[in-house]
Amino acid sequence: MAYLAYLSWRRAGQSRGPSGLSSSPAFFAIIALMRALLPLLIGAATLLAQTPPAAKTPTKAPSPAAPSPRLLNPALSKAKAPDLYRVKFTTTKGDFVVEVSRDSAPLGADRFYNLVRIGFFTNVSFYRVIAGALIQFGLSPFPAVSKAWSTAPIHDDPVKLHNVEGSITFAKSGPNTRTTQFFINLADNTPYDNDGFAPIGKVTEGIEVVKSLYSGYGEMAEQGGRGPSQQKTTSEGKPYLDKNFPLLDSIKSATVIFPEPVAPAAKKAPAPAATKK
Repeated sequence: MAYLAYLSWRRAGQSRGPSGLSSSPAFFAIIALMRALLPLLIGAATLLAQTPPAAKTPTKAPSPAAPSPRLLNPALSKAKAPDLYRVKFTTTKGDFVVEVSRDSAPLGADRFYNLVRIGFFTNVSFYRVIAGALIQFGLSPFPAVSKAWSTAPIHDDPVKLHNVEGSITFAKSGPNTRTTQFFINLADNTPYDNDGFAPIGKVTEGIEVVKSLYSGYGEMAEQGGRGPSQQKTTSEGKPYLDKNFPLLDSIKSATVIFPEPVAPAAKKAPAPAATKK
C-alpha cells in the first residue's frame, strides 16, 4: 500500500512539476497515510520478534524389541548338536570362541547348541563376574523368556571334563535343574567336579577377552556381594541391569562357526509336461 502511495506521489510531482509538490493535496494525504501506517508496521515487527518458536514434539525413545516367538517355546529347540562344534561370542569387549565336544556332555551340548541357534544369547549380560574365579551369564533380557525356560530343565550329564581355567559349565541349583545359565571358569575350580557340575566345552580363543569383562560389581547380591540380584535380573530383565549396573559387559551375538551351516538344497524346477501328439 505504501508503495502505491509512493507511485501516486511521483505521478503527482511529475504532472505538476517541482514547484507544485508541496502545495498538492495529494502530498499531504500521502504523508498522513505513511504516518498512520508506521506504528502498525513497528508493532507487527515487535510482535513477531517476541513470538516464541513452535515447540518441537519430543522424540520418543525406541521401545525395546519384543522377543522372538521361538525364544518363548523351548519345546521347539530340540535339534541334536554336531559331534564337535564351535561358537563365536561377540561381546562388548571383543570376541571369544567356545569349542564343544558332544560326547563330553550330550544333553548339555544339545541345549547349548539350540540356545545359540535361536539367538538366545543376544544382549545377555555377564551379570556375575568374580575376578580370578568365574563369570556367569544366561539370563534373558526378557523376563517372559527367562520364565519360559525356567520350566524346561534338562537332566544332568556325568562329569567327564574338569572345571579348569577356560572350561564352560552349566550353572544349576540342584540335580537336574540346568536351563540356560552358564559359567566360565577363570581359574582351576576342580572342586566343582565333585558337586556334579559337568563342563560341556572350553574357550579355545579369546580367553584374555573373557578375563577382561567388567568385574567391578563383584559377587551377586544373593551371595552377599554388591553385584546384581539374580532374582531381579530374572524378573525385571535388561532394564534392571542397565539402570543399576550400567558398566556390565554383554553379548552382542553368538554364532555357530563350525561346522559351517549347510544351505538348503535348491528345489528342482518341475519338468515340462510332455506334449501329446
